Amino acid sequence: MDFITILGLVAAILNTISFLPQMFKIWQRKSAKDVSLVTLITFISGTFLWLIYGIYLQSLPIILANSVTLIFNLIILRLKIRYR
Repeated sequence: MDFITILGLVAAILNTISFLPQMFKIWQRKSAKDVSLVTLITFISGTFLWLIYGIYLQSLPIILANSVTLIFNLIILRLKIRYR
């Protein structure tokens, strides 16, 4: 692996795991009132488009980061709807 791919993977990991504290906090407190539904849906849409873009480019860092980020944010969306 070259330096740029490693750099992309590190960036992908950091951005992706940044959603874990929010997801766990919502799950523990059974409340997502402070999470904006519009922002969440907009972010999910953008992440999905980044995933499509990464697949088109066959870029492993983009595909991995956006796949996992999309899953985490879909979980947050589900929790947001469930704990209204």
